[in-house]
Amino acid sequence: MTTPVEETLIAQSREGDLDSFNALVDTYQNQVYGVALRMVRDAALAEDLAQDAFISAYRNLNQYRGGSFKSWLMRIVRNATLDSLRRTQRRPTDSLDENMVAFESQLVSDEPTPEDVAVNTELGDHIKDVMSELHPDQKMALVLIDIEGYSYEDAALAMSVSIGTVKSRLSRARSRMREALMANPELLPAQFRQGSEGV
Repeated sequence: MTTPVEETLIAQSREGDLDSFNALVDTYQNQVYGVALRMVRDAALAEDLAQDAFISAYRNLNQYRGGSFKSWLMRIVRNATLDSLRRTQRRPTDSLDENMVAFESQLVSDEPTPEDVAVNTELGDHIKDVMSELHPDQKMALVLIDIEGYSYEDAALAMSVSIGTVKSRLSRARSRMREALMANPELLPAQFRQGSEGV
């Protein structure tokens, strides 16, 4: 939830105090950019969308009704990224998304061999490809909960849907990711391949 300090910054921002709003930007800019980047997979576009989201947030602060400011802000980011995807009517580009290492880090040992590095690079590329094929709403649920660590409640607020809808979208996204990984077991490290035998 929004902290007392943030409430003060929001109140001051509503009165036109740009320094206060910039403090809010400093708090959330990495999260906003990270979500945008994972959705559009284009660093320059993600920067533009993050900037647009903050401008929109500043202009619409009077519409913030309390509760989680982060979720309110992420709802703006979500809308901006979905609008961008609709406008372009194309699949995201293959630009590097360094933040996807959150997936890979769970599968990489502390001292990977050159072969491990090659496998994990291919695995990371495969994960990115599968994520790019997810429905945007499913992808957003996966990004917010599994990557950003949002609670179901905060994700629901950010996506303007019920908790049940978030869980449903996340379940479908996880299922699609799992199917894609199990269909390519050779990309998984040995301990995961062994665990998938017979599945």
